[in-house]
Amino acid sequence: MDMNVAAVIPSLNPDAHFTGVVDDLIKAGFKRVYIVNDGSDSSFDGYFEHAAGYPECVLLAHPENRGKGRALKTAFARHLAEPCGCVGVVTLDGDGQHCVEDVVAVAKALAQKPDDLILGARDFAQGGVPAKSALGNRITRRILSALCGARITDTQTGLRGVPNRFMERLLHISGDRYEFETNMLLEARRARVAISEVPIRTIYTDHNLGSHFRPFVDSVRIYALILGPLGKFPFASMLSALVDLSLFNLFNRLLAALVPALRLFLATALARICSAVFNFFVNHRLVFKSRAGYGGAMLRYFSLCAAQMMCSYGGVYLFSEILPLPVLPAKIVTDVSLFFISFFIQHRWVFRTGSQLPEGRGQCRKP
Repeated sequence: MDMNVAAVIPSLNPDAHFTGVVDDLIKAGFKRVYIVNDGSDSSFDGYFEHAAGYPECVLLAHPENRGKGRALKTAFARHLAEPCGCVGVVTLDGDGQHCVEDVVAVAKALAQKPDDLILGARDFAQGGVPAKSALGNRITRRILSALCGARITDTQTGLRGVPNRFMERLLHISGDRYEFETNMLLEARRARVAISEVPIRTIYTDHNLGSHFRPFVDSVRIYALILGPLGKFPFASMLSALVDLSLFNLFNRLLAALVPALRLFLATALARICSAVFNFFVNHRLVFKSRAGYGGAMLRYFSLCAAQMMCSYGGVYLFSEILPLPVLPAKIVTDVSLFFISFFIQHRWVFRTGSQLPEGRGQCRKP
């Protein structure tokens, strides 16, 4: 069958499966296959020369290893630069872990939904899956599902259908190695691109020995990306608390001529307002790195502050007056819970980035 979707294979020191993967893609009807030699040793040139023998293949190369994310960006840029009539590309690994039937299934899904990000989702509950892969996916899918606002079955899949429109944004996001694929999922939420899943087979050739994934280094990169906002959020909150305390002390001294009740009220109110404004700008620029406009984000932020204050009062009252819990523990339990709830509300609503895509995107669905 003729494909209106191109294929992309980033490759570093390919193994014997690589040639079969390329051959199968050509037989399946792919009219354009971008292959990125990501700094492979010269002893592997024969594999790339074989691929270059096909007129459908476009061979790209990095003089040194720059990472899977950078290889994908190189292919995306080349694809967007030449009008081949394709609605997007399917990315896959060249080590035989993605059978051609599944690649075709993802390509068909992308052709049917040319605005969606398509994920080839593996079943990690079945036998034969390496423990590190199953555990890593279980952890990241729960965190990413919460941050992306959609249930994602397989966060680490390399088999993806990427539409042209979304591809343009991906050229400008961070990540040159495996963390790029994680950032792609986060960017889909920011761009309000729908995520669809296609069930695929779970194949690990030679117990995944051909993978260039470095468990410690690359996991640190991925989790630093995922937990970046969540890691900065407590620091920003503590910094704002110090600002609040310092300003309260300053205003309390400046208003020393007033009666105590009025002085304390004004010092508290002014300090809280200033620290809240400070916290808003820190969260907007540094924690969430939002591209949302200040006006709408500030309105949402202070609406959240008001709601959080009321919930704090209600929670303390509930735990201390209705349940047998002292006031101080009730305050701690309530405010710690609200802290995490506030993070997710700010991440997904207050500092959300607008998009020109139609309403209703950002859902993860299966065709």
